[in-house]
Amino acid sequence: MAAHTPASIPDGTSATTDRRRHAVGTEPLLSIRDLTVRFTRAGEEPFTAVDHVSFDVHPGQTVGLVGESGCGKSVTSLAIMGLLPRRGNEVTGEVMFDGTDLLRLGASEMRDRRGRDVAMIFQDPLSSLNPVVPIGLQVTEVIERHRRMKRSEARPIAEELLRKVGIPDPARRLKEYPHQLSGGMRQRALIAMALACEPRLLIADEPTTALDVTIQAQILRLLRELVEESGTALIMITHDLGVVAGLCDRVNVLYGGRIVERADRHELFAAPRHPYTNGLLASIPRLDAPRGRRLDPVPGSVADNLPWDSACAFAPRCSQPIEICRERTPELVDEPSAGPRPRALRCHNPVAPEDQVTAAGRPPSAPSTATTATTTTRTTGTATPAGGGASVAAPRDVVRDERADRPDPSSHIDRHGRPDQPEETR
Repeated sequence: MAAHTPASIPDGTSATTDRRRHAVGTEPLLSIRDLTVRFTRAGEEPFTAVDHVSFDVHPGQTVGLVGESGCGKSVTSLAIMGLLPRRGNEVTGEVMFDGTDLLRLGASEMRDRRGRDVAMIFQDPLSSLNPVVPIGLQVTEVIERHRRMKRSEARPIAEELLRKVGIPDPARRLKEYPHQLSGGMRQRALIAMALACEPRLLIADEPTTALDVTIQAQILRLLRELVEESGTALIMITHDLGVVAGLCDRVNVLYGGRIVERADRHELFAAPRHPYTNGLLASIPRLDAPRGRRLDPVPGSVADNLPWDSACAFAPRCSQPIEICRERTPELVDEPSAGPRPRALRCHNPVAPEDQVTAAGRPPSAPSTATTATTTTRTTGTATPAGGGASVAAPRDVVRDERADRPDPSSHIDRHGRPDQPEETR
């Protein structure tokens, strides 16, 4: 699909223009301090899903929350939106939005802000949309609720919203049901609903996970254009470092419910300091890697961790643990940075420069892991961090070639590109 310029919503408001002037402001729009979410159940120990998480989001800024499934990304977003169940959980800390603590608001006050000031794009559009209600009614409902309009007034705005997010023939699509739309169109419809009231903060929870490569690129381009055009602050929740490389300004890496590293995008990809961040970069298939090189996955799973109260949770999976890692909790400490904002690290034994896996590939001292086995890789796309470096491919799956024992034909090509011949036949 060709790139398009988002159209303005025909309601005469000037909020978009004002936010565009103040994009990436000096004061944070959202300031989270010591956000903690514990799930409780009778007869069982409480489970801490989010553990003293703190970060800021400025107007016009895109902040990434990155980590494996189960690290607390989505729970953080649900806590910000006030969408966690009322029972069975404890939420503490502060979520300051433009001077107001969202955690202290009542249910009615939060409903007024949700959709108007803060909106969210959910991971699975098919389960997020009501299957028995037409798309048009679901979009106009948001406009009627928060902008006090009649349905006849809201419908032209809904049609323009669908056009704005790239849905063809929006007048017809308004009458259709979710199952009649493709996966990409459903995701665009969710984005249209989130943008209906021009929120100042948009949270996108894995918005491209269930989409194919082409549609993913279109959705990411759309989100980037919306942030640039309107000055909306965006929290991008993803496990896909390719998305981070192409979209986010600042990145928070989460593990076991805590932030273990925070840095600007360029610095993170140029010099990862935490072993977990380094491992995530090493596990990504690369388009510029030598043929046959195997991936270096982070060993174990998210469940293989230690309690943060007395150790580093990542120690059992760490590639370079030391004795103190199992004895003392590392603190999140600010470090010097080449950019305007300091980076932060939670680690007793940071990755040395000679061992860092950067956007340019593995360190020169790292031994090659190439074998005669070949791999077939399908990726969700590539992204090149600004400032140089090779493209980073975000993995979807990696399939081993059953014909691994066959010789590599490329190894018998001479420097002129012709098939090499044995000495006796030359």
